[in-house]
Amino acid sequence: MNILMKYALSWIGLVVLAIINGVIREKGYGQFMNELSAHQLSTLIGIALLGFFIWILTGIWRIESAKQAYLIGAIWLILTITFEFLFGHYVMSHPWSKLLHDYNIFKGRVWIFVLIWTAIAPYLFYKIRS
Repeated sequence: MNILMKYALSWIGLVVLAIINGVIREKGYGQFMNELSAHQLSTLIGIALLGFFIWILTGIWRIESAKQAYLIGAIWLILTITFEFLFGHYVMSHPWSKLLHDYNIFKGRVWIFVLIWTAIAPYLFYKIRS
């Protein structure tokens, strides 16, 4: 199996970590904070969890070039956004307005940083490891 396919399939691990992070927020510290603060803390924790996972992956499956790293990040970004909107709308029945709500950085919604991190982490870790 080529490296891009391995990384595309490993995206499932990113989803699992994101779900675990969300459950911890909802069942744990989110009960003791206002929703916006819990969202922001969850975003920070999510970035750390994803970073740890991506660091492990880049140690197991070495990224061979900057182009490959950018492609991995783009694949993950597209998969994440597609999953978020399709699953969120068609499975969870969330209205589009609710799904777009987390993209409003002017209201303190910082989810966009998870997407940016998901896209650039493969390149950053490639550079660190090369």
